[in-house]
Order: sequence, then structure tokens, then C-alpha cells
Amino acid sequence: MATILAVDDDEKIRELLHVMLRRKGHHVVTANNGQQGIELFRRERPHVTILDFEMPDMDGLAVLRAIRAVDSQASVIMLTGAGSDERKQQARALGVTEFLAKGFSLHELGAALNLVLLPPDQDSSQNARRA
Repeated sequence: MATILAVDDDEKIRELLHVMLRRKGHHVVTANNGQQGIELFRRERPHVTILDFEMPDMDGLAVLRAIRAVDSQASVIMLTGAGSDERKQQARALGVTEFLAKGFSLHELGAALNLVLLPPDQDSSQNARRA
């Protein structure tokens, strides 16, 4: 299946994503800060990066900029807590693929992954099998 990079300073979120996505058959790589996330992105070239907006060392927008410098078309899902509309607009301007609110359900995670993993020309029956 897909290689997915999860970048979040919250260990519980990283572990939750790791367990949920591995159960779906994906290869999951995790990073606990922005710099580590950028390094893993360069090395692993994941199909999707799930990226936290708020991290202490480097915020999600800075990480997204670094990812865009490596791959302008990379699929990135931003995890949002109480992010402002202005920050979301900045992320959209940088080409974020999708937003996922913290507290997400398995269904919401699957829907977001389907959106970014499924090529636009695929039909919805394959969509249900991807995530």
C-alpha cells in the first residue's frame, strides 16, 4: 500500500496514526518534530504526509514549505486543532491537500487518505478499497 509519514509532537497522536494506518496495510514512518519530519520526507518520499500545524520546534507551515521545496506536488494532510482561518489560508496557498481536525475518527482519516491517495480518474469502488 502507501508509505505515510506522520509528523506530530504528540506521542499519542503519532502512536494512534501508526497503529490505525498499519492495520490498513500502510507502511508508516513517524517523526516527533518538524526537522525530523523533513529529514524523513527527503529519505522516504512518502505517498502522503500527515502534518501537525502546531509543534514547538518548527510549525507545520515551515515544514510544509520545506516539503514543497523538495516536492511541489507531495500530498499533505494538515492536522488542525484550533488553527486560525488565516493559517489555513496560508497552508492552502502552499498547496496543502486536505485538513483533518484533531479528534478525527477512523472514518474521517480514511476519507482524507482516499482523497489524496486515489488518482482523479479512478472510480469510487476502488476508492473504498484504498484506505
